[in-house]
Amino acid sequence: MAIFSKLFRRKQPCEHMDLIQEVTPSSPDSCNACVEMGDTWVHLRICLICGHVGCCDNSKNKHATGHYRSSGHPLLQSYQPGEAWRYCFLDERTLPDGQAIRTS
Repeated sequence: MAIFSKLFRRKQPCEHMDLIQEVTPSSPDSCNACVEMGDTWVHLRICLICGHVGCCDNSKNKHATGHYRSSGHPLLQSYQPGEAWRYCFLDERTLPDGQAIRTS
């Protein structure tokens, strides 16, 4: 998908960064939608507006992108241990790194 081919191309602020909230993850370490389906995922992403945790676009179900499409919440961050990159769907660009949410 074109979204993640552009992922590491630009890291600059966007006009949506003021939407970022302090969130509580909807799951500590899984994509709940995949678990309910009995399916697996590749990597996890977290919504920076509500805390929804979903699987990445390399996963078959792409629940993080599905969450953006259904909720309109445009900002996500990697939910992989030690990773802190963030992405805006509306601007199709990475943002300055946040703090890693999961450390292990």
